Amino acid sequence: METNTTVAVSVAVVTYRGRAFVAECLRSLAAQTLPHDVVVIDNASNDGTADLLAAEFPQLRVLRQATNLGFAGAVAVALEAVRTPYLALLNDDAVADQGWLAALAAVLDASPDVAAVTSRMLLSDGAATTATPGARINNLGVALTATGHGYDIGLDRPGDDAFTSVTEVFGFSGGAAMFRAAALRAVGGSPAHFFLYYEDVDMSWRLRLAGHRIVSAPTALVWHRHSATIGQASAVFHFHNERNRLLTLLRCAPLLLGLTQLLRFVLTTGSLAAKKLLRRPVPPALNFSIALRLRVLRGVLLLVPRTVVDRRAIGRLAVVDRGELAERWLGFDPLALR
Repeated sequence: METNTTVAVSVAVVTYRGRAFVAECLRSLAAQTLPHDVVVIDNASNDGTADLLAAEFPQLRVLRQATNLGFAGAVAVALEAVRTPYLALLNDDAVADQGWLAALAAVLDASPDVAAVTSRMLLSDGAATTATPGARINNLGVALTATGHGYDIGLDRPGDDAFTSVTEVFGFSGGAAMFRAAALRAVGGSPAHFFLYYEDVDMSWRLRLAGHRIVSAPTALVWHRHSATIGQASAVFHFHNERNRLLTLLRCAPLLLGLTQLLRFVLTTGSLAAKKLLRRPVPPALNFSIALRLRVLRGVLLLVPRTVVDRRAIGRLAVVDRGELAERWLGFDPLALR
C-alpha cells in the first residue's frame, strides 16, 4: 500500500511479538481526529502478530522484517518508507487519546524551529484508556543527568503533575512523539546499530546540535504499558542501555565527557571484579554483573571506528557548540521549575 500523499502525518508502530496488545494500539490510531497514514514495522514476530494484522487490519501497510531489527532499526525502516512531512512514533503497547495526533501536529505547525514534540505518557496496566484517578506519569520527555544518563521526566509522579503548556525539554521519548521527518533524516536518522534504547536520546542530541528545538505537549495524551515487551530487569535491557549510553556520549557529547564516562565505566568494572576476587559483597543488579559489563565494553570497543566517523559527521552538521549544549541541558529538569 502506498503512502497517502494527501495527508501530512504518518504514524509508525514498531511491533515485536505484540499480538497481545498491538490491536488496541492500532484501534486507538483509527479513532484519531487527524487524518494520517499508518505503517506497522513487524520485527519478525513469531507469536501470531502477522496473522492478527492480516486478519484485523488488512488496510494497513505492514512492513514485515526478515529479522528483528530492534526499535532503532525499525525506525530507520520507517524513515525510509514514509513520504509525509511529519512522522509520529507510537509504541505497540501504548494507547493514544483520540486527539493525540492533532495535538502534536498543531505544535509543529505553529513552531517552525521545533523539530520534535513529545507526549504526556501515563503508566497503564492495560485496562485504563481514559484519565483515571491515581494515574501516574511514565514520561513527559527526556532529560539528562550531569553525567549524561538519560531519564524519563516526571516518572511515577501523579498524572496531573505535568506541564500545563508546551514546554521545552532536552529530548523526545521514542514511545510517543512526532517529528519533522526531513529534519531527522538530515541529521542521520535513527542509529539502527543501537538496536534498542537510547536511540531517542541520540536522535534528540543530534537534532539539538543542528539547531532545532524539542518540546513536550501536555495535551498529547498516551497510556503506556511500560516495558511490556522487554522487562527492565533483563540482560537485554541492561546491555543495550549501558552500551548505547556510552555510544551516545562518544558520538554527541563534548569529548571529555564521553571519554570520562567510558573511563568511569572501566574503573567501576575493575572495582567490582576486585571485590569479587576478595569475596566482598557486590550489588545483585544485572548492571553490576562483571560478565555483562565486559560485554558492554567489548560492544563499545568494536564500534569505536564507526563511532569516530559518526562523531565527525555529526560535528560537521552542528551549528550549536557541544559544550554550550551540555552546559545548558545536562542536569536540567524543566519539571523541577514548577
